[in-house]
Amino acid sequence: MAENMISRPRLVAVLSTMVFLCLTGNNNFVPLAEAIWLTIPSSGTKCVSEEIQNNVVVLADYHVIDDANPQHPSAISARVTSPYGSNLHHNENVTVGRFAFTTSEAGNYMACFWLNSNQQPSAGTTLSLDWRIGITAKDWESVAKKEKIEGVEFDLKRLGYVVQAIHDNLVYLKSREADMREVSELTNSRVAWFSIMSIGICIVVSALQLWHLTLYFQKKKLI
Repeated sequence: MAENMISRPRLVAVLSTMVFLCLTGNNNFVPLAEAIWLTIPSSGTKCVSEEIQNNVVVLADYHVIDDANPQHPSAISARVTSPYGSNLHHNENVTVGRFAFTTSEAGNYMACFWLNSNQQPSAGTTLSLDWRIGITAKDWESVAKKEKIEGVEFDLKRLGYVVQAIHDNLVYLKSREADMREVSELTNSRVAWFSIMSIGICIVVSALQLWHLTLYFQKKKLI
């Protein structure tokens, strides 16, 4: 009987390995960084935004792909702003660029791109934007070299960051839900008071009209 029993440390190790394999086998649980493609209009600005919570690392690389003139692609300008309009990145007359920052406030961070006005616009101007946030912006190769870890230990280390990122995101969503609920309750309270005031005003106006008509009829000796 005792020979068939599994020790507690071994059981924990087996369960941890199974959970790790399940999570890494399903990409839906692990956030991935994917490049997006933007077509830059000949006039105007193309913008993308991302809602990011506070104290999150953001890293992005972008480069121009000009199908009409691949050897000499059109130059663009780029600007990244915070939710309150602060400039986090500004670059002009470039075909390749990078921006990196750590968010200091939660909200929508916006990146805008446009063609320079001093050149002939190309109809095939496309921008590749590789936008990474949180754990996807982390240099895992440097982490592995610095901490001298590899293999399963490295994967478990990374999985720990993934779990922490998911937890932080859930906490952020919970706080947003609480804020929205507070706003909703405040709005409902104001609507209720406005309804009561409207009914009160209608009653007062009706009473004044009745009083005025009574005086008018008495003056005319109709009643």
